[in-house]
Amino acid sequence: MEVEVLEQADQAAFLWLNGWVGRFPSLDNVVRLLASDYLVPLLLALTLLGLWFTGPTLLARTRNQHGVMAAVVALALASLVVEVISDVMFRPRPFATLDVSLLFYRPTDSSFPAHIAAIGFAVAIAVLLWNRRAGAALVALAALYSLSRVYAGVLYPLDIVGGAAIGVAGGLAATLLLRRFRPIPAFVLRVARALYLA
Repeated sequence: MEVEVLEQADQAAFLWLNGWVGRFPSLDNVVRLLASDYLVPLLLALTLLGLWFTGPTLLARTRNQHGVMAAVVALALASLVVEVISDVMFRPRPFATLDVSLLFYRPTDSSFPAHIAAIGFAVAIAVLLWNRRAGAALVALAALYSLSRVYAGVLYPLDIVGGAAIGVAGGLAATLLLRRFRPIPAFVLRVARALYLA
């Protein structure tokens, strides 16, 4: 019974947000851009690249580089968990069962958990634990990216919550791993600096 109530609330929240499509064409255009497969992933990648090479001091740059390494590990962990869950439990996309206004193509993979939320929040939380300002910006970007996919008609809100939880756990786990096995990131940085790549 509780599961049914949760699903009904999830559908109601989805239909409310997706119901705004078409009312404000300029907002729809912004969401199309945000929800695309390219803009936010490119911004995440460029932010990580920028963090790798910047920092006002050597210590700050080293912290940024640890954040980037944690983000890469977190992204891998989150993607793996999403893949496993999607193989075990398939949830149809909203457009497969509801009358929705689509601003996006029709993905064929499982709606739950949202892969884009998992990777966005994995990267954001991993960076946040090493650089608060950059991490906070990435958390906001991951949230906007996730919300845009609900608005665009391809994910339910609970898909985002599930993906975000996996991403947060991935970011925390990656940071703990890097701190637990300090010689590995230290070695990576030594090699990168010797090759003028850090």
